[in-house]
Amino acid sequence: MRWNDRIGRRIKLSDLHILLAVAQSGSMAKAANQLSVSHPVVSRSISDLEHVLGVPLLERSRRGIELTAYGRAMLNSGHAAFEELRQGVKNIEFLSDPTAGEVRIGTTSALAASFVTAVIERLVKRYPRIVYHVEVDSGDVRVEQRLQERRLDLLIYRNFPAVVEDQPSFEPLFQSPYVVAAGTKSPWMKRRRIELRDLASAMWVLPPPDPDNPFGSFVIDAFGACGLKVPRATVVSTGIEMRANLLRGGQYVSIFPEFWLQLPVRHPFVKKLPVELPVASGPIGIVTLKNRTSNPVVQRFMECAREVAKLLTRKNCSSC
Repeated sequence: MRWNDRIGRRIKLSDLHILLAVAQSGSMAKAANQLSVSHPVVSRSISDLEHVLGVPLLERSRRGIELTAYGRAMLNSGHAAFEELRQGVKNIEFLSDPTAGEVRIGTTSALAASFVTAVIERLVKRYPRIVYHVEVDSGDVRVEQRLQERRLDLLIYRNFPAVVEDQPSFEPLFQSPYVVAAGTKSPWMKRRRIELRDLASAMWVLPPPDPDNPFGSFVIDAFGACGLKVPRATVVSTGIEMRANLLRGGQYVSIFPEFWLQLPVRHPFVKKLPVELPVASGPIGIVTLKNRTSNPVVQRFMECAREVAKLLTRKNCSSC
């Protein structure tokens, strides 16, 4: 069967939309209610799709309606098709008004509060009508999966193998190591050189030492490379702002990415200590999907990210 006979004339976007609704709701009746159409309309659309493709897309189970392997393949393509159409509409909107649009960014909490903030602040002055949707990686929301689903335009992320290796495209922007830091009132600030083993008995604020978490894994490796166990933390938290606030009084030490201490401005009361960590950290960069054309607004965000990265690199070089 020719492409025009099977797809060009017979597969309807409305039928794909109904398949997506059924998959999300797990029921034809719920999908019909959600779409404000009748149950027979939903059933007929699914039947028409199955007839055109020649394979079953749905099967019934005790848990309701589930996608077959064919249905999952069609669903993935449907997501991509609707996303490309959405991008096409956004591109047309940009051509009609090049000062507006939106960009959807996935990142970590540390990068969101520092580097991504600096990029957005810079762009807002030039294009105040652009809207930024920033999703922060968490246990419930994995941004790399959202990128694969085309729900995000790009990621700003450190090149951790577990996150970036499986992604099609990584463009490095800048290097920024992890550093040991303390509050400006800390007695450790008076020392010109400190070995990591000197801090073994210090009061630490650390993330959970989880080998499956990129940051937790780095902490384990850093102490392990010095022949040390991860010290007992007085406070265990992934919240970077909480860790910083605990350092204000001067009694705690912690580990932060250096960029977080520098952007959007230098941190007022948390400073890095003269400690050499023996484990290198990967570069920060832009992760995108291969062969996916970014809309002009996303391209502007990436261009501005490169500008901020260059400024940060120059600043670090001048202070060496």
